[in-house]
This record gives sequence, C-alpha cells and structure tokens, in this order.
Amino acid sequence: MFRKILIANRGEIACRVIATAHRLGIATVAVYSDADRDSRHVALAGEAWYVGPSPARESYLDAARIIEVARASGAEAIHPGYGFLSENADFAQACADAGIVFIGPPPGAIRAMGSKAESKALMERSGVPLVPGYHGADQDDVILGAEAAKIGYPVLIKASAGGGGKGMRIVASAGDFLTQLHGARREARASFGDERMLVEKYLTDPRHIEIQVFADTHGNCVHLFERDCSIQRRHQKVLEEAPAPGMTAERRRAMGDAAIAAARAVGYVGAGTVEFIAEGDHFFFMEMNTRLQVEHPVTEQITGQDLVEWQLRVAAGGTLPCTQEQLFIAGHAIEARIYAEDPERDFMPSTGTLAHLVQPRDSEQVRVDTGVRQGTTITPFYDPMIAKLIVWGDDRDEALARLRSALDEYEVVGVRTNLGLLRAIAAEPDFAAAKLTTGFIAAHPGVLERHDEAGSEITALAAAAIELVLEAQSQARAQAARGNDPHSPWAESDAWRLNIVGYYDVHLSTGHLNTGEATEIVRVLPGTSGAWKLVLRGRTLAVTAERLDGALLLTLDGTRRRIPVIRTGESLTAIIAGRNHTFTRIDPFAPPQQASSGAGGLFAPIPGRVVKVLAEPGQKVLRGEILIVLEAMKMEMTLTAQQDGTVDQVRCAEGDLVAEGAELVMLVPA
Repeated sequence: MFRKILIANRGEIACRVIATAHRLGIATVAVYSDADRDSRHVALAGEAWYVGPSPARESYLDAARIIEVARASGAEAIHPGYGFLSENADFAQACADAGIVFIGPPPGAIRAMGSKAESKALMERSGVPLVPGYHGADQDDVILGAEAAKIGYPVLIKASAGGGGKGMRIVASAGDFLTQLHGARREARASFGDERMLVEKYLTDPRHIEIQVFADTHGNCVHLFERDCSIQRRHQKVLEEAPAPGMTAERRRAMGDAAIAAARAVGYVGAGTVEFIAEGDHFFFMEMNTRLQVEHPVTEQITGQDLVEWQLRVAAGGTLPCTQEQLFIAGHAIEARIYAEDPERDFMPSTGTLAHLVQPRDSEQVRVDTGVRQGTTITPFYDPMIAKLIVWGDDRDEALARLRSALDEYEVVGVRTNLGLLRAIAAEPDFAAAKLTTGFIAAHPGVLERHDEAGSEITALAAAAIELVLEAQSQARAQAARGNDPHSPWAESDAWRLNIVGYYDVHLSTGHLNTGEATEIVRVLPGTSGAWKLVLRGRTLAVTAERLDGALLLTLDGTRRRIPVIRTGESLTAIIAGRNHTFTRIDPFAPPQQASSGAGGLFAPIPGRVVKVLAEPGQKVLRGEILIVLEAMKMEMTLTAQQDGTVDQVRCAEGDLVAEGAELVMLVPA
C-alpha cells in the first residue's frame, strides 16, 4: 500500500479521499488555490501545497504544477477525485512518465471511453444498444445541423469529452440549433478544453440508470449494482438512489453484464461507471465515466464497501476485495446534492459566505460528505455544490423518511440553496411512488415553488423583530452602564415615553434594499419578564422570548419553538423547520438612495467572466434577445434584454471579470 498520496482536487471529494487514506494510515497531500487557502480539505490533509490563482485553469488544471508538487512532497500516487484532471488521459500518462501512480484507469481506457463519440462507436461494434445519433468526426455546423434534422427533433447536443451536464443542450427545433450548438461549444471548451460535439435523439420520458464497475490488473471485473439518477436539473443529477426502484433481477443482470463487457473492451482498471438511459423495456448505452462518481456513496451504503479503499488497493497492485458472488444489496440509500443555487431563478448559482451552517448529525443511517464549514466562502470559480446528504434505510420508504427528516435539520444562511426544492421533491407523492424520469422536475413545476407551513412567515417576522429589539435593548444597557447616571430615564431599555405607551417600530423588507419590496412594520410593545405584544398585519400577538444556545426560544400565542435568527449586516434570516425567511432591516430615517442610472439595463446576476458580447451601442433590441453570455461556477448563462429598447452603452468586454450587480449594458427603453 502507498505511504503518501496527493489529492489533485478540492472540496468534498478531497475530504472524502483524505478520510479513507487516514483510516488506512496513508499520509495525504492537499493542493489549493488562492480561493481555497482556508478550505476544509486544506485543514484535514497532512500537508497542503499552493498550486496557483483561483481560476481552475491556472491551478487545479495545471497538470505540470500538480506533478511537480507530487514529486516535491514525496507522494507516490495521485488521486484525481472527479472533475478537473480525473478523466484527462494526458495527465494520467504524465503521471506514469514521472514514476507516479495515477489512481485511476490507464490512459488508453480514458481515451477510449473519455470521448463520447469514440466510446459509442466502440459499443456499437460490441453490440451494445445505442440511442440513435451522430457521433462522427466531422464537426462542421452544416453537417451537425443536417444530422440533427435526419435524427428528428427534439435532439440533444452533448460535449464529446463532457460530463456533469456541461456542454449539453436540448434543441426543440432547427431554428434554435446553431445558437444552442455554439453555446454548448463554448461551455465545453471552458470546462474540458474540447469543443467536439455529438447529436442524439432526445428521449422524452427516460430514466437514467448507471452501473458501478470495478476492475483490477489481475483480470477481475465486477459490478456493484445500479443507481437511479433520474432526478436532474440542467442535465445534472440532484437526487440519486440505489438500488433502482422497480429493477428486476433479469434487467440488473443484463445491464451489469453489458457494463462489465464495456469495461473489459477497453482493458479497464479501477472504478468506473457505465451510464444507460432506459425507456420502457429498453436500455441504451450513453457513456462511461472513467472515474469515481459524485453519487458513489449510495453504492457504498447498500454494499458496505469503501470504494475509495478499493481504488487505493487496486492502484497499489492488489486484487479486488470481493468477487461478484460475494457482493449483495442490503437496504436502500438516497443521496441529495446540496447546491448553492436559486431554483426560483433557473438554478442560477449563488455566491457568498456561509454565515450559519448546521448539518444533520452523522450516524450509521445518515452521512454528510462536505468540503465546507461555517465561514467558508462559496466563490464563482468552482462547482456550487456545498455537500451531499446520504441516508440509508432497510427499504426505500424508510430511507425516504430519513431523507425528509435530515433535510429539515439542514440550516444554511449566506447563500441561496436548493434545500427547499429537495424538501419539495421528497414530499412529492410521485417521488414516493418512484415514478422517476429525467423530466421529473419539469413535470412537477410545483416543486419549484416556495412551500411554507401555515403562519410561518408571521412567526418569522415576529422572530426577526424581537431579535432587533433584544439587540437594541442590549446596546442601550451597555451604553447606560458607561454613563454617569444609571438611574436616568434615558438609561432605560423598555421604550419608555412620557405620558404615552412605549413601543418600538421595526421596519423590515422581505427583499433586498431598493428592490421595490413592500416594507412590513412590526410594532413591539415591551412588557415584563421577556413578554411583548406585537402588532403585525392588523393582528395583536402575545410573545415571550429568550436567547438560548444561539437561537430564540419564542412563544407566539401559546406555541413555543426554537428559531435561529442569523444577522448578517442589515439582513436577518429566521430559520423555521429548516426553511429560511430572510428580511432586510430598513431605516425609515435614512435618505432615499439614488436609483441606478440603468433602469432598463442589464446587470450581472453573479460574479463571473464575460465570454460573449452580442450588443453594441445604438443597436435596437427586443425583449428576450441575448446580449451577454456570462460564465460562472463552471456554467454558462445567457443574459437577455428585459424589454424592447436601444443599447446606450456596453460597459464590459469579452474576457472581463465582473462583480455581482455590475451593470453590463445600459438600455434606453423603447
């Protein structure tokens, strides 16, 4: 076994590999960029080496620098995790040339399966069924468009070297083909350095089922059963589970045999995943991922195996720890990916600092794989995944019950997250009934809506108002303690007024400052012993509250609950049953702020890099017309005109790094 390994990755997968390595007594070397100096994986590793600036192409994708660090640190092997260099055949070859073990498949297998086009051609020769499509080398726009027409719309454009939903577009008609093709190419070039595309028939009601395979250098190859990864957004998985609901023994055997045949066809070694798309009684080969998958924990939970340990033992020349006959399925596991993104804004990534983070407690049935901690900053440079929540049960119903409970325990303040979406999916009857397809979210638009229990917003407003009052009282007491006359009426903290009832008026907005949101006014009338009366939305409510273990213990009209209230600047977030209710404190005496000069302008929704400018001064544009293409967090976003008008100024250029809220285009409304 190795004495020391380097993990050429970051975030939760780096932490995951470090955990197994430490359990096996293997020393670990982490690498980090400017953005990751204080990251969790840096703290967990035995040693950590700086590899460059924040952009991945200048740090985590700098293969020469990674190998240089491995040599200098004395690491015998490199674990690439997933993403970044994990499926880069040239990097695997460079490791071998440097005398360093690459913990993954040989370069030839990566090349054969890393190209979706080449792997499909190989599978076609091997008799594995394929989705109808074009996988050819001619990448001319006209050729690809003609092939799409021959296949018949809708079609799916996919990056040949892609994965994780990057460089992928659904095209409904010929009129949209070139726009979507060029966008997919840009995203593929940015993510993989390879803009080759393939075109396939888009199946409208499929399931995404994949088989975990493992092979060693002694000719052994097994599969560790299947995972259902059908719940997706932007072609990227959100919820995965194992085993796949409704899977028969015959179908499992057929898909397992096909996956092993695919691995053997390329002389595979290590962990790999063969992905299939299934519709009705048929399944079709999609691709093979020549690495460990994000969703590998659900396989670990139902088999009792540590797949990272398997990777290390195989890479060190050992045999597989189990034969096919020794592997069996025990129970059911579900994984939910926690993302910093806003489902209500088309899953736009969210950046910011995790001002408050509470994760479900780890147990034999509940596991959290994460690379963050409270205080971590989610930057625009990398994938926005915060963590993976994995639950296990004796059967699917028990696992689903644990998932719902664990999601309600999750608390995140500082960035937008998909926790509300995950809770809504977990509560959806069709999900409970395992009616799973890749179009599940689109077919259930209600899961994207905000779901709050009755009265929770009133309770949250009350909690935010009381928190501000407690803060004001604490400040008043502190100021009085510093004064010369502690008995002065000005030293009281009970809103005392001469000859009238004392009260506090708390002004709160449910949106950010200057967004046009209506202001809520909560009148707080102090009583004795921590009791208040609140006048809110025409109602008078009796309230008692005290601070306990970092939260408010609030009793509202006889109902008591613990409510964390997190203050970040002028923003307050009250967390009720795991759901965030965020308000902005408004100072009614503050002068009004100047409105932006670009009332009809286009603003950056997130920090990112401008990759395409399609607007120029004097240009007349229509609402919905694409003006700017922005890249952030490994995803490309198209920014469109919000109304008809004329471009007055373009305030950015291709290649510019822009801050969130930066005005990119000034538009004079028609």
